[in-house]
Amino acid sequence: MEQNINLTEAVCTRISHDLIGNIGAVANAVELLEEGDMDFLSDIKSILKVSSSVLSARLKFFRMAFGLSNAGLENMETLKHVCADYLATVGSRNTPVTLAFSLKTPELGRWAMLAVMVLADALIKGGRIEVGDDGKRLVAAVDTPDLSAEKVDRMLEISQGRQPENLAFYAPLLYLRHITGEAGRNLRILNQNGLAVLVE
Repeated sequence: MEQNINLTEAVCTRISHDLIGNIGAVANAVELLEEGDMDFLSDIKSILKVSSSVLSARLKFFRMAFGLSNAGLENMETLKHVCADYLATVGSRNTPVTLAFSLKTPELGRWAMLAVMVLADALIKGGRIEVGDDGKRLVAAVDTPDLSAEKVDRMLEISQGRQPENLAFYAPLLYLRHITGEAGRNLRILNQNGLAVLVE
């Protein structure tokens, strides 16, 4: 029970962290509007447009990745678009994070989303995440010019059953390890010729 509570706290903290910046930006923009200074109107519109877009994409992703099992996970096309929209909020114009999605098995949908989030966390300068399966085994890998060596090391440790110091940051991987373990599956993090998440 205590372990489940810790995992829940880590997931909630991570989701809050990933939303708070853009929520703050929206609040600041609204405050400027209330002050009535029209000199900043174009900037305010830009802030509201970008921040609301990021919040919408991330909330849809988090709802499907961490929410109830009936949250649209059976539709592969929806799943693909939600993952791609989420990755667009992670990358930037100069260092985008793109997605190649060929998942065919709906039962692997939540695992695939979490794997996408795990791989995106290790990126430094953008990259391309590829997700696929053979009906039973999920494979998600990233092609990128640069990875965070420290984060990859922590991910490898977590996949081997160790507990990281920063639970919240690694919540997606901890949750993925938990639910794949409950399903009797083996989760592996591979760091050979690039980073990959494998669920067998």
